[in-house]
Amino acid sequence: MATTYKTLTNSDKVSTRTLLHEAVPITGTIVSGTYMDSTTANPVTEKNIKNYTHGMFQSVYDYPYLSSSANHIFDVTVGYSSNSSLSGAASVQNAKKINIYNQMAQVLVGFDHTGSVREFDRDGDFSTGTKLRECIFVNFARLLYKDEIKKESLSLVVATGSTMPKASKFAAAKMLTISDHKATNNYKVNSPAGEYGILYTASAAEAGTGVGLVYYQAGIAVLTSSIFDGFREQTPEHPYSFGRVGAKYDTSSVNTVMSSSYITSSADGFRNRLYNIEFDNTTELNSSIYFCRAHHNDFNYSSNPTYLTGSKIRVKGNNKANEPVSYVTSVGLYSANNELLAVAKLSEPLKKTPSNELTLRCRLDY
Repeated sequence: MATTYKTLTNSDKVSTRTLLHEAVPITGTIVSGTYMDSTTANPVTEKNIKNYTHGMFQSVYDYPYLSSSANHIFDVTVGYSSNSSLSGAASVQNAKKINIYNQMAQVLVGFDHTGSVREFDRDGDFSTGTKLRECIFVNFARLLYKDEIKKESLSLVVATGSTMPKASKFAAAKMLTISDHKATNNYKVNSPAGEYGILYTASAAEAGTGVGLVYYQAGIAVLTSSIFDGFREQTPEHPYSFGRVGAKYDTSSVNTVMSSSYITSSADGFRNRLYNIEFDNTTELNSSIYFCRAHHNDFNYSSNPTYLTGSKIRVKGNNKANEPVSYVTSVGLYSANNELLAVAKLSEPLKKTPSNELTLRCRLDY
């Protein structure tokens, strides 16, 4: 045991930040079709999809949600601005859809100089450009995206055909890949929720081609509903079309579906058209590294009772000319009041004599 304490100076401490990434694949078979409930016929329900009495969003799990081993993957909902052409008393759940849009916009976009809630902007510059007023929101679970979604890693593949037959539902559909292309260097920072990127449908990030936004720290993807324009509603013949309004068959745009169907029905339609989602999550690992230096004249003695025998240093034997020898087995980090805060154990004892010096590197992760 050491009998003295050695003060660590600023030069003995270094702080580092490491970003760890993990690939997260979410296949369409998990979010729709895998856990069908055979006890229900019409409408068909799925055991890993949880709908709530308030009807404002839908939760997706990787396993039947009543199971203790189920993990929450993401929530999906839809909403539109009060300035949207869909807003009106005749629209189903009109107030709720407006409230959802406003809630998302308040958190992710913020307020303008007049105190009004900003609308989602396709280019992210809040100018007079195109606004995203009818949106699908995908809120990823913190379990998946950890501290944030890695920039330029998000990819969503959705089916965009006008019809989706029950047999081989993706075979006849047009597949559309949406990604945050070139976001590593072109992300935006003018959001109260942190950094975000623009989602594009093409391989090149061309101005004016954005179809959504992804907020990296919030773990939320915002898609304009216009990517599903011209879709039919769900019917027994076309059960995987975008929305569902009773048994009515409609060939109008997805905006009609969003205004005349319930939020959960639109969420069902989005899930059934989801082929794949991929992104890399990020875990931010902060470390404090302490360089504990034992110079040639430090820690050459121990207060351990076994260090002495007959008032003589045991390790010197009977030769007074021998150097005192001690063995370092652990390092203790103390507060300014000499309170033990952390202990680091060495894999094996290190020999310490007045003729050598040791530098031990201790790292605290948080």
